[in-house]
Amino acid sequence: MTTLFSELALGSLNLSNRIIVSPMCQYSARDGLMQPWHQTHLGTMALSGAGLLMVEATAVEPRGRITPACVGLFNDATEDAMRHTIHHVRQISTMPIGLQLGHAGRKASSDVPWRKGVALLPDEGGWQTVAPSAIAHREAEPVPNELDDSGLAKISESFRLATQRACSIGFDLIEIHMAHGYLMHQFLSPVANQRTDQFGGTLENRMRFPLSVFDEVKNAIAASGRTIPIGVRLSASDWLENVSTATDSWTIEQSVVFCQQLQAKGCDFIDVSSAGISPLQEIEIKPGYQVPFAEQLKQSVDIPVTAVGLITDPAHANQIISENKADAVMLGRGFLADPRWPWRAAAALGATLDAPAPYWRCIPSDMPNPFSETTYGTR
Repeated sequence: MTTLFSELALGSLNLSNRIIVSPMCQYSARDGLMQPWHQTHLGTMALSGAGLLMVEATAVEPRGRITPACVGLFNDATEDAMRHTIHHVRQISTMPIGLQLGHAGRKASSDVPWRKGVALLPDEGGWQTVAPSAIAHREAEPVPNELDDSGLAKISESFRLATQRACSIGFDLIEIHMAHGYLMHQFLSPVANQRTDQFGGTLENRMRFPLSVFDEVKNAIAASGRTIPIGVRLSASDWLENVSTATDSWTIEQSVVFCQQLQAKGCDFIDVSSAGISPLQEIEIKPGYQVPFAEQLKQSVDIPVTAVGLITDPAHANQIISENKADAVMLGRGFLADPRWPWRAAAALGATLDAPAPYWRCIPSDMPNPFSETTYGTR
């Protein structure tokens, strides 16, 4: 029976355990450039003992940033800043590092969350957004421009170039963000996609552009000469089935079909989240509330599936793995509150993990020692 601290292969990448630091937007970049904050944040996460560290959602073009303070990878300056940050992290940790690439579409040009995250107008530092259809995320927000063929080609090229830069930096894994109401999710969901061309209408058509972007990223990885895994973060449901005023929405049944298509194209793993396409969503928030989606998708594909969403208790995380509901768990807010969460989990579950030698003596005397190396001199 698998456990939280057993090894896991994501394509060609072997993880020492099944705990993953989820990509967490820090809203602390300047013009897309990573700052000292990112070195500190990612450095802290890299010392956690997790099996994989994911870097936050990174925009493939400037207008694809969620906020003006979001990280990007779209020119030499953003590449240099990210390279410097990742080099710093690799000096203190051997933990594998993955990058999440995305485009916010109609949810771009927003203010940072601690200022309510509302859409910014041009005189407030905002910009014109783009989307599958000219439909605003909220009624009072600016309407995005509908993407034409040239616009779609430009975004595909942006994903290709960002992937090229990511491979040059040396990331161990790439994940495409197709969740949380951002551009790829907007194409998948009929809530945001009301096109009448080859990219809208039927499920096959709505999947077409996201699948083509997946191909673009996969081909760019191959062209780089690197052999690294590629995965997708997916919103498995829009959580709108019970909303009487909502239009047709993206559902778990459609997600099954999409994930099977991704697997056929060579996807190495699916990162299962949910929601984000509409402010009308109705979600029952509780620990592990998205795990049933991961479990259903895991039963439908033959590639690893990760679960995320209010997974904070070590026993619960271990149960998710041991009951085969997911292959790994991803923690975000849990790591912000407790950057050493895997240490506590290992101690609670009677497991061991690697930790930096300078920290070996930090475990309280009344707590089981979770470290692989247990000796420490007194001088």
